Amino acid sequence: MIIRMATYVAFLRAINLGAKRKFAKASIVAAVEKAGFTGVETYINTGNVRFDTSLRSRARIETALEEAFAAEAGFEVPTIVFTQAELREIAADAGRFADGHEGRHYVSLLKEPPTAAQVEAVEAVGTAGEVAKVGGRAVHLLLGPDYHTARLTNTVVEKHLGVATNRNLTVVRTLAEKWC
Repeated sequence: MIIRMATYVAFLRAINLGAKRKFAKASIVAAVEKAGFTGVETYINTGNVRFDTSLRSRARIETALEEAFAAEAGFEVPTIVFTQAELREIAADAGRFADGHEGRHYVSLLKEPPTAAQVEAVEAVGTAGEVAKVGGRAVHLLLGPDYHTARLTNTVVEKHLGVATNRNLTVVRTLAEKWC
């Protein structure tokens, strides 16, 4: 019997922020491998990890990773998993959503797909200078020149849409090119 492996990309939420949530890349790799996944790679120390598995259920993959991360790190690490095709689509959507935008572009990656009402609510929070555009399990945040003074943040996204983690568009595109 041939076991077919698929490649996934996981995004870890809220690691390496402050002294108490440190989770080194080597420890992330060790946890993913202990969970039974192979071909593990990380990219920068913000919780981006690529791996292969025979599992096909996103929920089962996320649960296995979250359990492994909690055991390795000693704290909960919400984890959001995408297929390679989903990540490519998020990177490609950036141009469609940001046409003409010259400020900062961040992407909040969602654990669960939002409802139409949730999409409407988060997109309504935007202003002329800060816009949220939802595409699938990704929210493109089109911000002004300074991310640190933005009002439309991942915290706002989570308030409306549930668990999310945020990456700048450069990281999202780099991962799509590198791992997809």
